[in-house]
Amino acid sequence: MGEKMDSSQLQIIIAMALYMALIIGVGVAYAKRANQNSAQYFIGGRSLGPWVAAMSAEASDMSGWLLMGLPGVAYWCGLADAAWTAIGLAIGTYLNWLLVSQRLRSYSVVAGNAITIPDFFSNRFREKKKVLLTIASVMILVFFSVYVGSCFVTCGKLFAALFGADYHAMLLLGALFVIAYTLLGGFLAESVSDFIQGMIMICALAVVLAVGLASAGGPGAVLDNLRDIPGFVEFFGMAAPVVDADKVQQIAGGTAQFGEALDYGFLTVLSTLSWGLGYFGMPQVLLRFIAIRRRSELKLSRRVATLWCVLSLSAAVFIGLVGRHLFPVSPELLTAGGAENIFIVVARTLFHPLFAGIVMSAILAAAISSSDSYLLIAASSVSKNIFQGILKKDATDRHVMRVTRMTLLVISVFGILIAWDEASVIFRVVSFAWAGFGATFGPLMLFSLFWKRVSHAGAVAGMLSGGGMVFVWYFLLRPLGGIWGIYELLPAFLFSCIVIVAVSLATKAPGGEILEDFEKAKTPDKFGF
Repeated sequence: MGEKMDSSQLQIIIAMALYMALIIGVGVAYAKRANQNSAQYFIGGRSLGPWVAAMSAEASDMSGWLLMGLPGVAYWCGLADAAWTAIGLAIGTYLNWLLVSQRLRSYSVVAGNAITIPDFFSNRFREKKKVLLTIASVMILVFFSVYVGSCFVTCGKLFAALFGADYHAMLLLGALFVIAYTLLGGFLAESVSDFIQGMIMICALAVVLAVGLASAGGPGAVLDNLRDIPGFVEFFGMAAPVVDADKVQQIAGGTAQFGEALDYGFLTVLSTLSWGLGYFGMPQVLLRFIAIRRRSELKLSRRVATLWCVLSLSAAVFIGLVGRHLFPVSPELLTAGGAENIFIVVARTLFHPLFAGIVMSAILAAAISSSDSYLLIAASSVSKNIFQGILKKDATDRHVMRVTRMTLLVISVFGILIAWDEASVIFRVVSFAWAGFGATFGPLMLFSLFWKRVSHAGAVAGMLSGGGMVFVWYFLLRPLGGIWGIYELLPAFLFSCIVIVAVSLATKAPGGEILEDFEKAKTPDKFGF
């Protein structure tokens, strides 16, 4: 039995090593071009095609959360929470590409040819003291450190589950690979590899779901079985696993124990749907809008991105449900954190080891495609925005690139520290960072693009109030439960909108060059953008 296990592990390692070699090859291929200058390194010289822009945006956005976090939620407490989250994200994806992408592509050129999100906000309001730029850069550092941590958790859990290895050793191994790859190739390599990884992710989801359904006897057999669990397959109810003091689900008579179904009312649905609001403030997605080759190509990108999002989210949710039917009492799935291994358990059990390795490369792909994006954007916020934009305005590209690499290493260390707790639940870690970006940048991005009356004071107040409210709601109000128990993104997003409008109307209206820029971005064809 031991030899068989060793043989299986070896085949999985071979498949995953081949995948990692492919990704490294992409990094090497683009390394020389990426290191020409900072514009090439950070946005690839605005050269992304529509397919690469769409797939890299979605792959970098979803991360290991898609293949581990979302199926884990569906496995642990049923359909409602996972499905409403997926619906909100699908709607948010479509609206972001529809409303924001073309206007931001044009406006980023008008606003001093901005190549980062902090650059855009600062140039949009033609600020001299760089207040917005500093706040945006600090917020990116804070929340992307959390995001990077969630990706490192994914790597650690993946390898620990596959090979029975120490979680912390596997965490460090995954982190080192991501850091080396990001240092090597920059944005263009990251975007091209993200395209590849996006294809791997959706193919893996489809194959695992199809094989899982076939092994379970079809959708009908799965639903018939899960209906016996109170609230598990309801849209307005949620299953409640019975857990002990260590938060491990109880087993009695070979059956996983559940309590009475929990209510999933209108306010909870609205709160969960609000995940979609986060897209308006996600730097890793917004940067693809800036980096695309031509504004006219964004229509095709929107269709590709939306279709990918709908299909992949749907598959991830149903893998969690199928997994509960197939493996209801598996020891490694009896905690909320452990449930996030369901994709791994299904693939490892139902597939030949070599093919399982290829399928599970999708998890590694998801973690890498996100963490390298997060590291790159966070590093640019320090090197390009704070170092060159504020501290040393005459810094050369060589200086900027040096500071970028130093920052990458520092952020990675913080990410490792955040991920060090083996009990971390990827879904929860990601949800906090998602709310942070959504409330800090989302409202201001929409108002900056579509309301010419927004003032610099309103922009500063909106950014601070949105980001601050995420912390207040999450740490002080949400633990109170009841109406306060809603997802922090919704109240923080609304609060930021109210503050932006109130402060803008109470302060001096912008004029002159700011309004001229707004009109140019509004009618780009007229001005040749």
